[in-house]
Amino acid sequence: MKTVLLTGGSGFFGGILKEKLLARGDSVVNVDLERDELAHPRLVSVRGDIRDRGLIDRLFSERRFDAVLHCAAVLAHESPDPKFLWSSNVEGTRTLAEAAKKHGVRRFVFTSTNCLWAKNFHRPIREDDAPEPVEAYGKSKWEAEKLLSAAAAAGDLDVVILRTPTIMDSGRLGLLAILYEFIYEGRKVWVVGGGKNRYQFVYAGDLADAHILAMESTATGVFNAGSDDVKTFRTVYESVVARAATGARVASLPRALVIPAMKVLHKLKLSPLGPYQYKMIAEDAEFDTSKIKAQMGWHPTLTNEEMLWKAYEYYAAHRDEILSRKDASAHRRAAKMGAIRILKWIS
Repeated sequence: MKTVLLTGGSGFFGGILKEKLLARGDSVVNVDLERDELAHPRLVSVRGDIRDRGLIDRLFSERRFDAVLHCAAVLAHESPDPKFLWSSNVEGTRTLAEAAKKHGVRRFVFTSTNCLWAKNFHRPIREDDAPEPVEAYGKSKWEAEKLLSAAAAAGDLDVVILRTPTIMDSGRLGLLAILYEFIYEGRKVWVVGGGKNRYQFVYAGDLADAHILAMESTATGVFNAGSDDVKTFRTVYESVVARAATGARVASLPRALVIPAMKVLHKLKLSPLGPYQYKMIAEDAEFDTSKIKAQMGWHPTLTNEEMLWKAYEYYAAHRDEILSRKDASAHRRAAKMGAIRILKWIS
């Protein structure tokens, strides 16, 4: 099959993609700052930094890669150092792109984000909508997109950029573990402004399939991926709360009060919730996925409520072990609540 350089393969989504690649017979070289827990005869795991030009050049020199699948990224709530985030997400991408060009590896698939916007389009976001990121993570991903698009325009690489919303599956933790904890303890699960907004997720297994299709396709450019039949946050939460049967219930907070409070707490570094989360809990955010369906034949298989239930069910079954995790990527460990703990106490 193929020999693939995968970045971020020790993390939540990268790990799922890595296992799919191995299951279909591909050979994988995984580069990640975190330790890889998987051992496999066709897997080489390298604990290293994608900004390390010597390391990356050596890996390209040692093997003939068919494609680069670049999933590694530093998240805003994961690193308090904005320079490290920018350097990892932008300069790390540049290092990989330059090495791919040097060694003649044309196929380059990049995992991007819906954090490229903070406004509500009041319609599904298309690939030709101009990005306007407002926070560090979104700005870094947009900069990485631009440098890859420039390499593609110059004829150096065949680039596919996959823009994704929040990735969900069993084992997805991070900031969402705060939601799971509220449900697990039977507390009020809060929505903003009645929870009428629609916010799209994407199932990790579906997104992994999109990456493999992108690797094998001749298509290039930007593609959106995300779930179909996106319901309101209240509907999704009520579905999961009902199945959990912990006594939790959905309650609403006024938008005019919550969003300003979130901004102040984030600025004071008392809350892990930043601009991306303001949008997630209060605005509509949904991708138009018609392009990837038409050009690559990709289709999502799970709805938001099905994904969120899988993720909560995993948390409930492994809670004690999850809360003790230290050496794991940001999406594979529970985020600290900060000031949100006060809301938990009164819920």
